Amino acid sequence: MPDFLRYAGQFVFLVLVMSFIGYFSSQPSYQQTPDGMAQIKLSFAHGGARKIDCRKLTSKEIAKLPANERRPNNCTRERVPVIVQLMLDGEVLYDDVLEATGLSKDGPSRTYQKILVPAGPHSIVARLRDTKRTSGFDYETTHHVVLKPFQNLAVDFKADTGGFSFR
Repeated sequence: MPDFLRYAGQFVFLVLVMSFIGYFSSQPSYQQTPDGMAQIKLSFAHGGARKIDCRKLTSKEIAKLPANERRPNNCTRERVPVIVQLMLDGEVLYDDVLEATGLSKDGPSRTYQKILVPAGPHSIVARLRDTKRTSGFDYETTHHVVLKPFQNLAVDFKADTGGFSFR
């Protein structure tokens, strides 16, 4: 009889634990995005132009270098910061200066932003400057979209494909 009680007690305990886990796996319900809202995710890694232009070495300068270090150009590694701006219906949602990463400031500038916006029709303008110019933008894309509630719109940037993409 004691074995039966021990097994019955273990069974009851396991049923209680499984019921506890089962209930809290579905309750309380959690919503990441509030009702009537959509989400815009801006995410990219992009390297700006070099801060100082490359200088072509003369043949005498190249000859002075050790054989394993000979190269036609002398280039610094540091890159300019990338300036990015995201606007929704004429209002600025995100505006930042993204510094280059890395110890020598030679890596890509990175960002990942999640922005909640009301669902419905919108005009989105994405702008980016990755050169040494002091005003204006090198890339600008306008996208008209109708966002549904709980929709995620990804905004990415790739210079080799022409700039911003919206998915």
